[in-house]
Amino acid sequence: MVGSPHDTLHQIFRKEPDLFARLLPRVGITFPEYRSIECLDTDLTEIRPLERRVDSLFRVRTVGEEGGFLLAVESQGKPAQEKHNSWTYYLAYLYAKYRLPPVLLVVCQDRATASWAAEPIRVGSGFHTSMQIFPLVLGPKNLPLIADPEEAARDIPVTAFSVLAHAKDPGLLAIMDEVGPVVGPHKDWAEIIEVGLGEGPAREYWRKLMEAYTPVFPGNGTVMEEAWHKVHADGEARGEAKAVLRVLGARGVEVSDAVRERVMACVNLDVLEGWLDRSLTVASAEELFAGE
Repeated sequence: MVGSPHDTLHQIFRKEPDLFARLLPRVGITFPEYRSIECLDTDLTEIRPLERRVDSLFRVRTVGEEGGFLLAVESQGKPAQEKHNSWTYYLAYLYAKYRLPPVLLVVCQDRATASWAAEPIRVGSGFHTSMQIFPLVLGPKNLPLIADPEEAARDIPVTAFSVLAHAKDPGLLAIMDEVGPVVGPHKDWAEIIEVGLGEGPAREYWRKLMEAYTPVFPGNGTVMEEAWHKVHADGEARGEAKAVLRVLGARGVEVSDAVRERVMACVNLDVLEGWLDRSLTVASAEELFAGE
């Protein structure tokens, strides 16, 4: 389960690695014929106190090309000049570590960020360029919007990414009306869209659309009804618990076995939501339980 809009834009590829091969041709980029795409460790830290983590990292094993290449995926919410330094470091480090050509793919949700991210990054002095980075970009500026139910039904993961890439489109609610009935039966992808939309009217509208695909019981206290509610509550609690641990891990906060067991054993959603909020700022995992 993804825990934030930022995470959703790159972790969607971890759930569906070959989504790259279906999305990039839509923006005019030919993806090579491949044998497999596997997710790699995102930790690019060297033996020094400077932590570097790419959002998602994949190895693509291509047909007819020994070794294949690396695909580093970065989710970007706004222009940030310091990212140019990070991206340059990532690509140089990946090339040195794996001895494979690295490719940078930036995914974003607004046109201004997409335009900024697509700009070449030049490294060198005024008289000579030693290195130049050309990021690939997937976002609302170049990815066609999917608003037709028939097209949406042909590839649900592509449709989910399209909705998230166009999350700031002024006509998004009308688009949801069209693709919602197609995505709704696919619970995992419906949830990914919900998380990826972030807080706001669009998310609330999507939640209301998805209510039609949630089982409704008359309240007669039947065994089936009680079992469904228990499974639903247990599953939601487990998802929240995993999100707490995932946020801590993404921030580089060490999690002991005792903390992990306590978090995963909790079934109180209010408590878990409080821990999830704290996981964004605590310096140690034990601080989650401060004051309890």
